Amino acid sequence: MKDKQERFCDSIISLIFSQGIIKIFGLIYSMYLINKKGFGDRGNAIYMGGYQVYVLLLTISSIGVPNAIARLIAEKIALNDYKGANKILKLSILSFGIIGFCCSLILYVGANYISNRILLIPECKYSLIALSPAIFFVTVSSVIRGYFNGINKITKTAKSQTIEQIFKSILTICFVELISKYRTNIVAMASAANFASTCSIFINFNYMVISYIKFRKGQRQLEIKKQCFVEEKNIAILRKIFGVSIPITLAAVLGNLNKNIDSITVVRILSPILGENSAKLKYGILSSKIDMLTLMPLAFNMAFSTVLVPNISSAIAKNDINSINRKIYFSLLISSIICFPAAIGMSVYSSQILNLLFPNSNSGSELLKISSFCIIFMSFTQTIGGVLQGIGKTRITLISLLLGLIVKFVSNVILIPITNIYEKGAVIANLLSSLVIFFVEWELLKKSIKIKFKLNYLIFKPIIASIIMITISHKIYYILYFYGLKESVCTILVIIVASVLYIFCISIMKIFSKEEIYMLPFGSKVYRIFKILE
Repeated sequence: MKDKQERFCDSIISLIFSQGIIKIFGLIYSMYLINKKGFGDRGNAIYMGGYQVYVLLLTISSIGVPNAIARLIAEKIALNDYKGANKILKLSILSFGIIGFCCSLILYVGANYISNRILLIPECKYSLIALSPAIFFVTVSSVIRGYFNGINKITKTAKSQTIEQIFKSILTICFVELISKYRTNIVAMASAANFASTCSIFINFNYMVISYIKFRKGQRQLEIKKQCFVEEKNIAILRKIFGVSIPITLAAVLGNLNKNIDSITVVRILSPILGENSAKLKYGILSSKIDMLTLMPLAFNMAFSTVLVPNISSAIAKNDINSINRKIYFSLLISSIICFPAAIGMSVYSSQILNLLFPNSNSGSELLKISSFCIIFMSFTQTIGGVLQGIGKTRITLISLLLGLIVKFVSNVILIPITNIYEKGAVIANLLSSLVIFFVEWELLKKSIKIKFKLNYLIFKPIIASIIMITISHKIYYILYFYGLKESVCTILVIIVASVLYIFCISIMKIFSKEEIYMLPFGSKVYRIFKILE
């Protein structure tokens, strides 16, 4: 039991550390692009327009793959069928590699049509071409990543993601700087930034392949010692692989289509009203700064949902119901602890955050105020989605995502043309869509598992702690500002103070039980700190 808990916590620590680095480097290159002279929000419209289409095709070919493969591999490893796990991996690489190659070809050949007819941003063509090879490499890397997740080697996933983001940040800045020295063409800079993504993905692909080759040398001995191979035909394994991966992939596709609805509708609806340039500018604000900031807290929450899938699948294979319930409740509690202060804090300090991070292009505070509340529902949905995938209820979640997609599209069409709402309509639509998805999946979760949800600890106490935190920190902010400190300095200091206040509040409110504290990364140290604060 202790060993399992340690592995669960070690995996979470690895992913949290990795996501921290990823978000820091992601913020660095995003700040660079948005503040870059001659790029800004309009450049981001071109950059993100192409990127969103790439992400959709990437989702079809690979996004659902790691969790699907992790679930199947975890089930095999739980039964000591190492040879069967390896067979699943080989067949997955072959089948998804073909799918990834086809998606790369579609993006390359269809770049002109997609940019001109679908996005109505012709400048995106070269960005799409630059990104097209990346889909194949990501697809194969995702299969290997799923294998490592399934055998509880989450650190490999964490390292690979970190390597990719570091190289992406460095290469983006280098390529864009190199292009801008010879020409200030915004299309060339956006294409160079996207080509940097392809290069970093290729580097990550090589890392994953080399890691697997090295790992397999030691794994062969383990297969001989612990052999419980169940012979299965290739076609039966492929049915199982696609039977698990297709619902997960469809769920991921529906989730990503939300973003593509903005890329298709915002410019299309606003161009006749505000003009093409203004429409692209507003889409650039939405797709870069707002999306990046609202998704940032979800990266840390993602660590728990990623680790949940193989752990729950393994526990189901062993019929360990207590372990399943404990990890599900704990992960939902962590989502609550993360999402409420992030949402409230980002809403209250929206203008200060934008001024701090993007001094040369700081518009969008009203959008961030509204969009920040999506964090709450998206965070819970992310965790619940991990739970439902782990217990094999992925098909049911497609209903919630489809309903959310319909709400998003209809709301965009109705709200965006309204005078003085415009691009805010897309953000309101996101919020309505997130609400629908959350409530449907929450009901499905309650019907699927028998857990007593302590709403006092799960919802009400984190909200109260967040309100106390923001009330006190807001007063401190204005005191610091009154005494002449720069806004940027006040913002940084208040974020630090607010974090300390929040930790103090959740400690004295005893939101975590002793067992739950020990499940946290560095749990024993955290417990001693909480005891001191009490």
